[in-house]
Amino acid sequence: MIGALELGLIYAVMAVGVYLTFRVLDFPDLTVDGSFTTGAATAGVLITNGVNPFLSSLAGFATGFVAGCITGLLHTKGRIDGLLAGILTMIGLWSINLRIMGSANVPLLTQDSVFTPLDAVMGTWAGVGLLAVGAVVLCLLIVWFLSTDLGLSLRATGDNQQMITSFGVSTDFTKILTLALSNGLVGLCGALIAQYQGFADISMGIGLILVGLASVILGQAVLPQSRLWMAVVAVALGSVIYRLIIFAALQVGLNPNDMKLITALLVIVALLVPRMTRVRGKRKA
Repeated sequence: MIGALELGLIYAVMAVGVYLTFRVLDFPDLTVDGSFTTGAATAGVLITNGVNPFLSSLAGFATGFVAGCITGLLHTKGRIDGLLAGILTMIGLWSINLRIMGSANVPLLTQDSVFTPLDAVMGTWAGVGLLAVGAVVLCLLIVWFLSTDLGLSLRATGDNQQMITSFGVSTDFTKILTLALSNGLVGLCGALIAQYQGFADISMGIGLILVGLASVILGQAVLPQSRLWMAVVAVALGSVIYRLIIFAALQVGLNPNDMKLITALLVIVALLVPRMTRVRGKRKA
């Protein structure tokens, strides 16, 4: 269970990134499946070449940021549908990731990582507590940013694009920035996961958008969305809940090969139950 909690807290970085596009911008971004691996590949190659793990993780954020910019430019300047723009970037990143790594897998087990200073506490409740503090700090930073004038512009773009345009805000810029920040966080998460698991693999990002959506939806089903900070914290909490559900599924003997199916079913249930509840409430009224 401790391992599941640690993974959930690390994946919370990715979940917050998905929240920025899926909820804040109202943009279905599939770049995530590629940018996650890009961040992992970048960090993995730099670490094996002797670069400081913390700088390597920041480089993972930077490459994810660039990937998000590409999707944003394709959508805003190229006038390509958002869903298709994300798919095109994701497909292109597959080849780029192979170029970065030079092979399908980069082992990191013998390398120092950002978790090396925490070796004494990783795998214990103290390690979970430290990762939880990191997740809280990230949530606070996102809440602060979304409360600034620029952050309000990003939120307004997702809520009412015509209105924010009338105030002289460039929605092309806000879309590109949101996509870039989102995929930057996803790339950072990929870099952290590669170091946590001890390898970067070309296929580690496949289906990750579904995991991110599951985290967002599960978290928002647990906590109310009356305030911004509650919405962001709910996403991080949803990542932990998702990992605990996967842990429980494995504990009861379900086949690990069925995890993608279980994730899909979780998302379907999380989407349908609130709608069914609202329909019943209307009928009773």
